[in-house]
Amino acid sequence: MKDTRVAVLAAIFCGGFIAGTLDIGAASLINWLSPVIILHAIASGLLGKASFHDGAPAALLGLGLQWTMSLVIAAVYALGALRLSALTQHWMAGGVVYGCVIFLVMNYVVVPLSAAPFSPHFHILKILENLAAMIIFGVIVAFCARHFHLSATAGAQMQVTKDNET
Repeated sequence: MKDTRVAVLAAIFCGGFIAGTLDIGAASLINWLSPVIILHAIASGLLGKASFHDGAPAALLGLGLQWTMSLVIAAVYALGALRLSALTQHWMAGGVVYGCVIFLVMNYVVVPLSAAPFSPHFHILKILENLAAMIIFGVIVAFCARHFHLSATAGAQMQVTKDNET
């Protein structure tokens, strides 16, 4: 039980922080903007247009929000993988599908309900670029869930073997 809890937390933190941080870089590349501007855009979900005039505090808020959302997204997958073994057995497919779901939820639920002074309006190339970024995000989260789930399973099997030997 303890191994499972540790594995789930490791999957959440590893997947959330890695995918969330890389997502900032992907958004910078896709939009040809500085990562700091991307962080201000994320903070604008709470602060509105003011986030672009609030300097470093707003950028740090954006980073905190990005990592918080990323950890929540990773937690949903990691906890779901405990119930649906297919999410770890077929982690690549699970990550691709999850990335598509993330794309839809973020662009058609989260951003429109936020205070961000912009709304998603994509051209086909931007849709494909942003969808690819979210698929990569989903695959990273799924990989981490699988990796740490397998580590916990292997640890539990080693403990059972040890117990049987004594």
